[in-house]
Amino acid sequence: MLIKGARTFVVRDAGGFVAHVNMPGWLKPKPTDHGQGPLAMVVESILDPGRLIAMHEHRNDEIISWVPEGVMRHDDRAAGRLVIDRDHLMVMNAGVGFWHSEETLASDPPLRMLQILVRPYAVDLEPKIQHGPMPAAAANVWRHLVGPEGEGAPFYVRSAIDFFDMRLEAGLRVEFPQKQGRDLYFYVFSGSVFVDKQTFVEGEQGLHLSDDKLEVEAQSASTLVAFLLDPNASITRQGTVGDHKKIPPAIIIRAFLRWRKFRHMWRRHLSHRRS
Repeated sequence: MLIKGARTFVVRDAGGFVAHVNMPGWLKPKPTDHGQGPLAMVVESILDPGRLIAMHEHRNDEIISWVPEGVMRHDDRAAGRLVIDRDHLMVMNAGVGFWHSEETLASDPPLRMLQILVRPYAVDLEPKIQHGPMPAAAANVWRHLVGPEGEGAPFYVRSAIDFFDMRLEAGLRVEFPQKQGRDLYFYVFSGSVFVDKQTFVEGEQGLHLSDDKLEVEAQSASTLVAFLLDPNASITRQGTVGDHKKIPPAIIIRAFLRWRKFRHMWRRHLSHRRS
């Protein structure tokens, strides 16, 4: 079963820092959780040049920073200053607590990136930081970047989830990654693709509640990310960002989604009557 999600309605604008917050669990017709198993949320973040996000703490989140456009400059009390760009990835295993800041210089290009919040299998783990070059990208091939600790991926999280990216040329078709017992979540960072008789454009997302084969075809040159996640994995929900206390409970979201669907149907009805 493939569920399509439109561009997120959760957008936070902090002046020069805009976050589009995608909740995988809210794609379901009757959501019970904003996340889907170990994947809490996927945040598309945009920072203007010369913007500083001051030193702040994360706890009990595993945070993947993927930067295909621009430069993100990280600073923390353990590793110091690091640069994340299209060739370098960072994973912050916050654990019991990790402080850091993020910024762009006035001379930097605009930054557009994904910050992926993963739920660890236990609370208050040892804090760690991973940073380094990514494997070379090959066009039209999924690149495996992050996997569970100890399973051999270039970077790891302490949870049952794998992360891939790909740049797909127009007109080409490939299969999504597969793993037995894993759901698939994907996000279109740029371009337009066709999946299971549905079109997905920039900022749209899909949740495939199956480990069956699924193909994607690019209608234009596209950049995508994909996650294979164990929906039944042991997880914690105490992340300071991924499971923030201000995230609305599922019952409110279910009511909102029903209201939004009704509003859309009513507007179509009025438009039809006028025509």
